[in-house]
Formats: sequence, structure tokens, C-alpha cells
Amino acid sequence: MKRIALALAATPLALAAVLPTAPAIAQQDQSDLQKVSAYIRAVTSMTADFAQTDKNGQVVTGKITLKQPGKIRFQYQKGIPLLIVGDGKALTMIDYEVRQVQRWPIGSSPLGALLDPNKDLSKFGKVIQTGDPTVLSVEARDPKRPEFGTITMVFKRKPASPAGLELYGWVALDSQNNRTTIRLTNHRYGVPIADSAFRWTDPRPRGRSGG
Repeated sequence: MKRIALALAATPLALAAVLPTAPAIAQQDQSDLQKVSAYIRAVTSMTADFAQTDKNGQVVTGKITLKQPGKIRFQYQKGIPLLIVGDGKALTMIDYEVRQVQRWPIGSSPLGALLDPNKDLSKFGKVIQTGDPTVLSVEARDPKRPEFGTITMVFKRKPASPAGLELYGWVALDSQNNRTTIRLTNHRYGVPIADSAFRWTDPRPRGRSGG
């Protein structure tokens, strides 16, 4: 169970095959990076269903709840005793089966690229050509901190969605080359989400509520 959650918190997952193509025009790449930044700023709240696939092909599902800035919750399917919550400062992984809690600064996770609308994506992101004009793929990594891993965000161009994009999912890759893929469906934008959604119950003895 812990391996499933650690892959999500510390690594991005591959969602689409990247096909080698001729280098895109730099100006177009910059425009696409600006669109992704605009999407991240525009999505103040969102819920969606997710399917998570690890490097061994194991698939688990659940629901994602996002509220900017920095708040996210991965509620896994029934029978998976895990919860991942971002409270704006840290990502917390709670394993209720073994009563264990682990925390990471959001900035130390690839998910930080998705959860900080104030970040300048042009400084740490690059467009990855997919060979499909309807798909936009952006890889984000900190070259000075490779241990933070890499996230490749995959978007579909969709005029009716915020900034003309819809987040299809992402691929996370950590410094040990562990790879996890997240695929999103049933997006709902601008939904009211209470801050209580990002609290959690500490399973440790004499624990207290988190968040």
C-alpha cells in the first residue's frame, strides 16, 4: 500500500507515448507554456475521478479534489487504506493499515508544479512533442534538484475548458526511475470545496486530526 502512495507523492506517471518529432518553434512552445500556466491559475477548484497505474501495471482508482493554492486530496477506492492530502504547505500520506504518517514539502514533490499557480513554468518546464495537435504535453523538473523528480502533464486542447485546456493526467518519475501514471475523467471545475476536505484523522496512537 505504501508503495502505491509514495509513487504518487514523489513521482509523475506517463500517460501518453511521446513520439519524436522535429523541434517545435520556440515561440509556439512559449505560447503553450503560457496556456498551461493560465490553466493552473484558472482552475481554482476541481474534482475528478482518477485511475492510477504503477510501474508494475497495478491500477487503483479514486477521486481527486483540488483547491488552489496548494490543496489536494486523493481519496482511494474502497479497500485501499490510503489517503494523500496536500494542505497548501505539505503533502501527507496516511496509511491507515499500518497507522503510519509521512509528510513532504509540496515544493519537494513533482505535484508542486500543478499546485502553485504563482510559479513561472517557463523556468522549469518544456513542451514535449506528441505528434498529436490536440494534445499538449509539458515536462516540469528542477534541474538543480533532480531528487524532486519529474512530472509530465498531459493536456487535451478543449475550447470549453479553462484556458482552452483540460488536464488529461500526468506521469511522475522519481530519482529512482519509479514511474506512476494518473488518468483523470469526469472533471468538474469551480465547485465549492470546504477547507475541511483537506483534513485527515491521524491513525497513530494518541494522534490528533491533521490539517
